[in-house]
Amino acid sequence: MTEYPTKQQFAAIKQGYHPDAGRSFSLCATAYIDSMWYQIDLNQIISRTWQWVCHIEKLREPGSFVTIEIAGKPIAIVRDRDGTLRAFYNVCKHRAHALLSGEGKIAKIMCPYHAWTYKLDGQLARAPHTEHLQDFDPKAIRLEPVHVEEFCGFVYVNLDPNASPLKSQSRDLETEIRHWAPDIDSLTFAHRLSYDIKSNWKNVVDNFLECYHCPVAHKDFCTLVDMDTYKVTTHGIYSSHMADAGQRANSAYDTSNAKVRTHAVWWLWPTTCLMRYPGRSSMIVLNIIPAGPDRTLETYDFFLETPEPDETEKAAINYLDTVLQVEDILLVENVQKGMGTPAFQQGRIIYDPSGSGKSEHALHHFHGLVLEAYAQSAAH
Repeated sequence: MTEYPTKQQFAAIKQGYHPDAGRSFSLCATAYIDSMWYQIDLNQIISRTWQWVCHIEKLREPGSFVTIEIAGKPIAIVRDRDGTLRAFYNVCKHRAHALLSGEGKIAKIMCPYHAWTYKLDGQLARAPHTEHLQDFDPKAIRLEPVHVEEFCGFVYVNLDPNASPLKSQSRDLETEIRHWAPDIDSLTFAHRLSYDIKSNWKNVVDNFLECYHCPVAHKDFCTLVDMDTYKVTTHGIYSSHMADAGQRANSAYDTSNAKVRTHAVWWLWPTTCLMRYPGRSSMIVLNIIPAGPDRTLETYDFFLETPEPDETEKAAINYLDTVLQVEDILLVENVQKGMGTPAFQQGRIIYDPSGSGKSEHALHHFHGLVLEAYAQSAAH
C-alpha cells in the first residue's frame, strides 16, 4: 500500500525551507530518519525519476540484456532483434517469477519456473499445456513495459508510465556533458567500487553537492583541483560542478601527464553523479541506491579509454577508494547519527551568490526538488 503524507506532515517537513538559499534552512532531520518518509522517497521520487542502469556498451548487440532493481522492483533491459532498446518488469505474466538474472545475451526470454517463453519485444511466444484453456489468447499477453532511454552514452529507466523523456527533462545537460566528454559513447567499463553506508541516501547526496566541507575534510582533494576556480551551477533537475585541475603537484594522485585538466561533475536528480577527473578521458558514474531509512548502497563505475586502467587511473581509483570515500563515509554516517538525536532539527544553508564550491546552494536546490515531490505526494 502506497503511503502518502498528510498536509500537516508535509507542512511540518517543509518548515524552515525558503526558495531563497540565502534565507533557507536545510531539510528537516525527520526526512532522513523516519521510515514513512523513506517509503515516500521510494514511491514518489525513486519510482518516478530516471534511474541510471549502465553504459550503452552492455546493450549494443541484439539479445543483450541487463537486470536491476529500482525501489525494490525487478527490471530487465533488453536489445530486441530489430535493435530497439526495451525495458520490462522482470516478472512472468503466469505466476510472477523472475524471468532473467544478471546480464548476458539471449535469443528469447524463458521463465525458469514453467517455461513460458517471450520474444525479445516482450510478446508471449509459447506457454506450455495451455491448448485446452478457454478464452486464452497468447497474443494478448505481453511483458509489462518500462520507459527506457539512451542518454549521453548511458542507459536509464523510469518506472513512471507518464514520465517525459530524460532528454527533454534535463534540457542542456547532454550538450554540456558532450562538450566536456565528446568521446563518452566509446568509453569502456574498467572497474567498479561498491560501498554499504549507514546513512540515508539524501545525506549522501547532500554531501556530494557541496564542497564547503572540502578544505576541512578533503585536504588532498583541495590540492587536486584549484578551489579558487570551483563553481557550482544549478539547472532544473541537475547541477554542474566545475574546477580547473591544480597547477602544482598534488597529494591525491599524480596528474603531471594528464590530458584532461578539468574537474567536471554533474549531479542528475535524484541519484546519479557523473564525474570526469583530471587524467585521461574518462567518466566515473556514482550510483546512489536507497536501501533503508539509514542505509545506502553506492557503486562507482569507471569508464575509461581502455578496459585496463593506466598507472594514473589506478592511483586515482586507489585514492578515491582508500582516502576520499573513507572521509566521506565517515562524514555522512556521523551526520546520520546526529540527526537521530534531539540535538538537531535543521541547519542554515551556507550561500555564496558567486556560486563557489564552498556554497551549499546545490544542496538547497536538491532539497527544493525533494519538497516538490513531497508536495505532489501530499496532494493525493
